Amino acid sequence: MNTRLAEARSIEERIIRDRRNLHANPELSFQEFATHSYISSRLNELGIEHKTIGETGIVATIGHGKHCVGLRADIDALPIMEETDLDYASQNAGVMHACGHDAHTAMLLGAAALLKQKEQELQGTVKLIFQPGEEKVPGGASILIREGVLENPHVEAMFGQHVFPEANVGTIQMCEGFVMASADELYWTIRGSGCHAAQPHLGKDPIYVASAIITHLQTILTKTKNPLSPGQVTVTSIHGGSATNIVPETVEMKGTLRSFDAEWRELTINHIEQHSRMIAEMHGCTAEVTVLRGYPAVINNAETTSFAWSLAQRTIGSDNVHVFEPKMWGEDFGFYAQLIPCTFWLLGVRPPAVESMPGLHHPRFAPDENAFAIGTAMLAGAAIDYLKERAYIA
Repeated sequence: MNTRLAEARSIEERIIRDRRNLHANPELSFQEFATHSYISSRLNELGIEHKTIGETGIVATIGHGKHCVGLRADIDALPIMEETDLDYASQNAGVMHACGHDAHTAMLLGAAALLKQKEQELQGTVKLIFQPGEEKVPGGASILIREGVLENPHVEAMFGQHVFPEANVGTIQMCEGFVMASADELYWTIRGSGCHAAQPHLGKDPIYVASAIITHLQTILTKTKNPLSPGQVTVTSIHGGSATNIVPETVEMKGTLRSFDAEWRELTINHIEQHSRMIAEMHGCTAEVTVLRGYPAVINNAETTSFAWSLAQRTIGSDNVHVFEPKMWGEDFGFYAQLIPCTFWLLGVRPPAVESMPGLHHPRFAPDENAFAIGTAMLAGAAIDYLKERAYIA
């Protein structure tokens, strides 16, 4: 067994205990006050200096020196009613760690423990970022960056990970370049003129306009986007009307825009705004369009990804490291990757004997805890070896 993995296995019980405590007490984005207190208390136990950032975030430092590397974990949960029946299931009704952020946090705490033990050997500074609000626009990463999380000392590179239920425990996936898409939230309010459904000529039907807009959105995908470049516009919610014999005054719609192409992203936002209004006006209605700009695409740096790939091979063996197929998911780690070299890998958490399991954001999502020592070893190893390489180059 790899030495770092063996060290992580030696504290595996504590990692799992941290994760279960966090899992039982989930908190929504930017409301992670108890989570903040728990992380702070654990860092105090480990003798690690840290401070609050972004109200519920924490940044901690271990070591000192010319170079600095960052490790990041997100800490927020989702508005989901848990259905796992675990002994440590959520105690907060309607809130659940269904995206694995409890595991991400526990693994970073585990890495913190290992790094503190080796602090005198570190050839630089490790900055541990416990980030709030990944699940909610504008994203905790953007807020922490504005508050200086990447400075004093300046973070030269950053590593992060996400549990991945589509891959077995004991495996890691990653790729160079695009990993996850940009993600923007779309909102429409379409206003017409209500009337009796038996007299549609006396009103202006916002439901028809909504359907026309939805249909038109598909032409944006087929006629403005390079077919070789992934992109997606999806309407996910439509509400209007309350009876079979009434044409309503208003229809509300929600949706999402995903892309790897920053130029097409901007073009499409403009098209959605302009064309929605034009279609509404054609039918005597109005369309108010609101775009909440979300996260940029996550783009893995070539150099740091090559480094992380080699690290993963040393940690779990070459046969267990695989190329990740990019997804249209959104992840605010992309904000960091816009500014500094970053690598984000996917940690397999599916039990080996299981062909499939409930996925991310599912009320029965339950990652295999045997994966957590691997994630801990990867984080600690990334910090130690990256600083060692930087010191050697310098």
